[in-house]
Amino acid sequence: MNFPSNCKYTEDHEWIRIESGNVAYVGITDFAQSELGELVYIEVETVGQTVSANGIFGTVEAVKTTSDLFMPLTAKVLEFNEKVSDSGDPSLVNSDPYGDGWIVKVEIANPADLDGLMTVDAYKAHIGK
Repeated sequence: MNFPSNCKYTEDHEWIRIESGNVAYVGITDFAQSELGELVYIEVETVGQTVSANGIFGTVEAVKTTSDLFMPLTAKVLEFNEKVSDSGDPSLVNSDPYGDGWIVKVEIANPADLDGLMTVDAYKAHIGK
């Protein structure tokens, strides 16, 4: 499994990676996608909205289950990745969760909140890897 060190992680298996300034990408971890199985649908209806930390910003649907997506920290959803939307290929999250499989681009309200998230080593310990 892949766990990039340039990401911060949540207990709910989301990752966040700063792109520049207060802009970041959010997705689900390699561990999460492997537990869910092949994703067939991703829904995000929060573009343009500010979602509080741990608030639901969307859902992912796999063949056997549906799971909520939780915002790692308070942020405004700027963009839903078209590559994984209805018109795209949700399974990109399975094959490339930290690359083309990102789910939303956000503007972070307070970058200092990143300090409250897990480092790669803490996340690995959290999932027993």
